[in-house]
Amino acid sequence: MPEQGYLQVHAYASSAQIPLKDVAITVTDQQNSPIAFRLTNRSGMLDSPLVISVPDISASQSPGSNIRPYGIINLYARKEDYEQIEINNIQLFSEIITNQNLEMIPLGEFPESWNQSEFFDTFPQSL
Repeated sequence: MPEQGYLQVHAYASSAQIPLKDVAITVTDQQNSPIAFRLTNRSGMLDSPLVISVPDISASQSPGSNIRPYGIINLYARKEDYEQIEINNIQLFSEIITNQNLEMIPLGEFPESWNQSEFFDTFPQSL
Protein backbone atom coordinates (compact mmCIF):
# COMPACT_ATOMS: atom_id res chain seq x y z
CA MET A 1 0.00 0.00 0.00
CA PRO A 2 1.43 3.40 -0.93
CA GLU A 3 2.42 5.72 1.86
CA GLN A 4 2.56 9.51 1.93
CA GLY A 5 5.35 11.95 1.19
CA TYR A 6 5.03 15.72 1.41
CA LEU A 7 6.08 18.64 -0.79
CA GLN A 8 6.46 22.24 0.34
CA VAL A 9 7.62 25.04 -1.96
CA HIS A 10 9.14 28.43 -1.24
CA ALA A 11 8.87 30.88 -4.14
CA TYR A 12 10.91 34.06 -3.89
CA ALA A 13 12.63 36.75 -5.93
CA SER A 14 16.36 37.52 -5.74
CA SER A 15 18.99 36.14 -3.40
CA ALA A 16 17.35 38.24 -0.65
CA GLN A 17 14.50 35.67 -0.84
CA ILE A 18 11.66 38.20 -1.12
CA PRO A 19 8.47 36.07 -0.93
CA LEU A 20 6.26 35.92 -4.03
CA LYS A 21 2.50 35.59 -3.63
CA ASP A 22 0.28 33.89 -6.23
CA VAL A 23 2.92 31.79 -7.96
CA ALA A 24 0.98 29.05 -9.76
CA ILE A 25 2.39 25.66 -8.77
CA THR A 26 1.45 22.60 -10.83
CA VAL A 27 2.61 19.13 -9.77
CA THR A 28 2.42 16.15 -12.14
CA ASP A 29 3.44 12.51 -12.08
CA GLN A 30 6.12 11.18 -14.44
CA GLN A 31 3.58 10.83 -17.26
CA ASN A 32 2.61 14.52 -16.79
CA SER A 33 -0.82 13.66 -15.36
CA PRO A 34 -1.82 16.42 -12.92
CA ILE A 35 -1.58 15.67 -9.21
CA ALA A 36 -2.15 19.13 -7.71
CA PHE A 37 -2.47 22.82 -8.48
CA ARG A 38 -1.91 25.49 -5.81
CA LEU A 39 -1.01 29.17 -5.43
CA THR A 40 1.63 30.41 -3.02
CA ASN A 41 0.55 32.64 -0.13
CA ARG A 42 2.05 36.00 0.91
CA SER A 43 4.98 34.14 2.50
CA GLY A 44 5.75 32.60 -0.91
CA MET A 45 4.79 29.13 0.38
CA LEU A 46 1.87 26.76 0.04
CA ASP A 47 -0.65 27.03 2.88
CA SER A 48 0.21 23.42 3.75
CA PRO A 49 2.50 20.81 2.20
CA LEU A 50 1.06 18.74 -0.65
CA VAL A 51 0.39 15.12 0.28
CA ILE A 52 1.55 12.71 -2.44
CA SER A 53 1.49 8.91 -2.59
CA VAL A 54 4.97 7.33 -2.50
CA PRO A 55 6.34 3.76 -2.21
CA ASP A 56 6.32 2.02 1.16
CA ILE A 57 9.19 2.99 3.46
CA SER A 58 10.20 -0.69 3.74
CA ALA A 59 11.55 -0.43 0.16
CA SER A 60 14.40 1.71 1.48
CA GLN A 61 15.31 -0.51 4.42
CA SER A 62 17.35 -3.20 2.71
CA PRO A 63 20.06 -3.01 0.04
CA GLY A 64 19.44 -4.57 -3.33
CA SER A 65 15.70 -3.98 -3.36
CA ASN A 66 14.25 -3.80 -6.87
CA ILE A 67 11.70 -1.22 -5.72
CA ARG A 68 12.65 2.45 -6.01
CA PRO A 69 12.27 3.74 -2.41
CA TYR A 70 10.91 7.16 -3.40
CA GLY A 71 8.21 8.70 -5.54
CA ILE A 72 9.01 10.98 -8.47
CA ILE A 73 7.10 14.10 -9.49
CA ASN A 74 7.52 17.11 -11.78
CA LEU A 75 6.85 20.70 -10.75
CA TYR A 76 5.99 23.76 -12.85
CA ALA A 77 5.99 27.29 -11.39
CA ARG A 78 4.46 30.26 -13.22
CA LYS A 79 4.04 33.94 -12.33
CA GLU A 80 3.43 36.85 -14.65
CA ASP A 81 6.58 38.90 -15.36
CA TYR A 82 8.88 36.11 -14.08
CA GLU A 83 10.69 33.29 -15.81
CA GLN A 84 8.83 30.00 -15.66
CA ILE A 85 10.45 27.14 -13.75
CA GLU A 86 10.22 23.45 -14.62
CA ILE A 87 11.77 20.87 -12.30
CA ASN A 88 11.69 17.22 -13.34
CA ASN A 89 12.19 14.10 -11.24
CA ILE A 90 11.80 15.56 -7.74
CA GLN A 91 12.20 12.71 -5.27
CA LEU A 92 9.72 12.25 -2.40
CA PHE A 93 10.25 9.82 0.47
CA SER A 94 7.67 8.34 2.83
CA GLU A 95 6.79 10.57 5.81
CA ILE A 96 9.39 13.21 4.80
CA ILE A 97 8.69 16.83 3.83
CA THR A 98 10.65 17.71 0.69
CA ASN A 99 11.30 21.46 0.54
CA GLN A 100 11.69 22.92 -2.95
CA ASN A 101 13.07 26.45 -3.24
CA LEU A 102 12.02 28.40 -6.35
CA GLU A 103 14.11 31.48 -7.09
CA MET A 104 11.94 33.32 -9.60
CA ILE A 105 13.88 35.58 -11.98
CA PRO A 106 12.11 38.73 -13.20
CA LEU A 107 11.79 38.95 -16.96
CA GLY A 108 13.57 41.73 -18.78
CA GLU A 109 11.75 44.41 -20.69
CA PHE A 110 12.69 42.87 -24.03
CA PRO A 111 10.05 40.84 -25.91
CA GLU A 112 12.40 37.93 -26.67
CA SER A 113 12.60 37.07 -22.95
CA TRP A 114 8.87 37.14 -22.18
CA ASN A 115 8.48 33.40 -22.55
CA GLN A 116 11.78 32.34 -21.02
CA SER A 117 11.95 29.26 -18.76
CA GLU A 118 14.43 27.69 -16.36
CA PHE A 119 14.68 23.87 -16.56
CA PHE A 120 16.09 21.61 -13.86
CA ASP A 121 16.37 17.81 -13.80
CA THR A 122 17.07 15.83 -10.63
CA PHE A 123 19.19 12.73 -11.17
CA PRO A 124 18.30 9.43 -9.47
CA GLN A 125 19.93 8.62 -6.16
CA SER A 126 22.22 5.65 -5.90
CA LEU A 127 20.77 4.24 -2.70
